[in-house]
Amino acid sequence: MLFNSFEFAIFLPVCFFLYWFVFNKNLKLQNAYLFVISYIFYGWWDWRFLLLIFFSSSLDFILGKKIFEEKDKKKKIFFLLISLFCNLGFLGLFKYFNFFIDSFIDLFNILGLSVNNYSLNIILPVGISFYTFQTLSYTIDIYKKKLKPTHDLISFFAFVSFFPQLVAGPIERAQNLLPQFFKARNFNLTIASDGMRQILWGFFKKMVIADNCAIYVNQVFGNDEIYSGSILFLGGIVFAIQVYADFSGYSDIAIGLAKLFGFKLMTNFKTPYFSTHWGEFWKRWHISLSSWILDYVYTPIVLNIRDLGNWGIALALMITFILNGLWHGANWTFIIFGFFLGVYISIEFLLKKYRNRLKKKIGKSVHNFMGWGIVMFLWVLACILFRCENMGHAFDYFGAMIKDR
Repeated sequence: MLFNSFEFAIFLPVCFFLYWFVFNKNLKLQNAYLFVISYIFYGWWDWRFLLLIFFSSSLDFILGKKIFEEKDKKKKIFFLLISLFCNLGFLGLFKYFNFFIDSFIDLFNILGLSVNNYSLNIILPVGISFYTFQTLSYTIDIYKKKLKPTHDLISFFAFVSFFPQLVAGPIERAQNLLPQFFKARNFNLTIASDGMRQILWGFFKKMVIADNCAIYVNQVFGNDEIYSGSILFLGGIVFAIQVYADFSGYSDIAIGLAKLFGFKLMTNFKTPYFSTHWGEFWKRWHISLSSWILDYVYTPIVLNIRDLGNWGIALALMITFILNGLWHGANWTFIIFGFFLGVYISIEFLLKKYRNRLKKKIGKSVHNFMGWGIVMFLWVLACILFRCENMGHAFDYFGAMIKDR
């Protein structure tokens, strides 16, 4: 079910009315109701998706208690590894299996070896990348002793499947969202009105800005061989606007919907296109994903290679951003997209001392303006790569953009 669909226009007011006027007297009933409507919302695409999210939720609910209760550290690690293996295994199978198989087949073909195609006809479950990271935060934080497990199965299921942010985020931490299911929620007109304003703003960004940008972007990227380099670069700029308006618009809708039901979700975008350096950009862009990867991927890597000093940090940044790129989709364009972002931020980190000297020499305002220009130029190039259908298309697009036509 899409937010901008006729079905959702009926679904939301009915759910809202029943939530506040029928189930508002009992917190457990409210949570059970949220669980049911979230599963209806998610199952609207394909009821088979429900089996996977139900299994992942059940598994981590059990493993969370096992990790917390177990005294033996090796067994704690074993239970955590089960959670990681199963959740990331499902994500890898449904999202990346065919991609890696096809890539190996292409490699063998290049080497002159004939290999049978073992690709599977797999339907990618909607939102699997988002709820996988969300439920993993639960078991990891319990292992790190940052969170205690819940014994309320229905509330946990409602947390994992909470419909406003289930499909495209924000990716909520168990520490932030789960406790809200155990606090009494009373209707607040001011908060609800603020939520409606945010929803309308999100729809404006999504349907007015992003969808209209998409018309131009599709025209340019679908016919790159006939346009001049300046038009192709402009196509990249417009796509950068589209992807921001689309993604941040969805986040605004999700956050606003959560407010209607008495929940507070984290801010996912903070005017990232005003950033003057890459470190600042990633604190403003898709914050829920950036902070998740920082805490659960980057930090563990850095701690294990800290003896390498600044080069170890640069290496950790490279690995982190390549995985970030792969998270976005099963395509080499996403991996190279992540690679270049890793190169950008690693170089910025390694040159920090020289950047500070330059700031003192030319002044903060000039330095920030130059930094903003560099960040936006490189981001547009990365967005072009992100938008291209495959690496062949990317080479053709960049080649056409460089040519003087």
